[in-house]
Amino acid sequence: MKSVRVRVCLGLTVAALLAGCGGVKTTSSGGGAEGNYPTGNIQMSVGASPGGSTDLITRAIAEGLGKELGVSVPVVNKPGANGALNAKELQSAPADGYKIAVQNASLFTITPLAVSAAEAVKIDDFDLIGGVSQDDYMLAAHADSGYKTIADLKKAGKTIKYGTTGVGTGAQLASALTFKVAGIPSTDVPFDGGAPAMTALLGRQVDVATFQLGEGIENVKAGKLVPLAVFSGERIKYLPDVPTAKEQGFDVVVSQYRFLTAPKGTPEEVKSKLFDAAKKTFATDAYKKFNEANFLTPIEVPPSEVQKMLGDSTSKYKGQVEQYGIKLGSA
Repeated sequence: MKSVRVRVCLGLTVAALLAGCGGVKTTSSGGGAEGNYPTGNIQMSVGASPGGSTDLITRAIAEGLGKELGVSVPVVNKPGANGALNAKELQSAPADGYKIAVQNASLFTITPLAVSAAEAVKIDDFDLIGGVSQDDYMLAAHADSGYKTIADLKKAGKTIKYGTTGVGTGAQLASALTFKVAGIPSTDVPFDGGAPAMTALLGRQVDVATFQLGEGIENVKAGKLVPLAVFSGERIKYLPDVPTAKEQGFDVVVSQYRFLTAPKGTPEEVKSKLFDAAKKTFATDAYKKFNEANFLTPIEVPPSEVQKMLGDSTSKYKGQVEQYGIKLGSA
């Protein structure tokens, strides 16, 4: 009996010492005081299927966060409604820092222009952790089309059939604005993502298509596609010879940018730890090479700057859609 008591006491002493030193981080998510965060796994969810830009970015960040914070950071894909389904699930998660997500600006600045007020997702329902990166759009045609500029589309003398990556996306808005501003008769053909839009363009099912740079640049380099314009404010270093739409006389600047979010009410200390870990991840050579390989422009800014960007984009896009009478919603 005495030896049993000794073993119990020793066990309690070891447990106390471990607790005093911070202990061993568990593999289950949740729990723990803010000061000890994180004490378990942090789940990152993606509102898109595996393989897309948002998914790849999330996985690169998750790997870095796991190393910096000393916990596992699994990634779960929850596609649907341009990311809205994942956003609504994150919105209802506990505000403890154990469920976070990289989200797209278009979900908050463009999608609300295409859906009902009840379906729209608002950024005010989340806490911002910090900015991540920007993914620019290009307008491209098949290499055999003969088109080289936006002006060539106007000279075609026909209704241009254009493909986009979906209803309520930046690709749809950039295209619709371009054809309205340029006075080019056109028909919108929205697809469910960049891959099917690319397939349709390569198969000559549409005249042109707009998609993110990373989705089309390899086909440009292979000579299968011709980029007619990019929709950034300035020329993109990855396609330095391609003029912007603005350079060609059409004031259309639309880009996709992403940022880290958490449920509303997440403690400030927790958000600071997450952003500090993210910044350390961004500073690694591995992550910088990831950005280059995926044609991403870093926007690793604090929450206040992300908030301003979102506010400016929302006002601008809403004004342009109203000015030109553009309808983004599906028929």
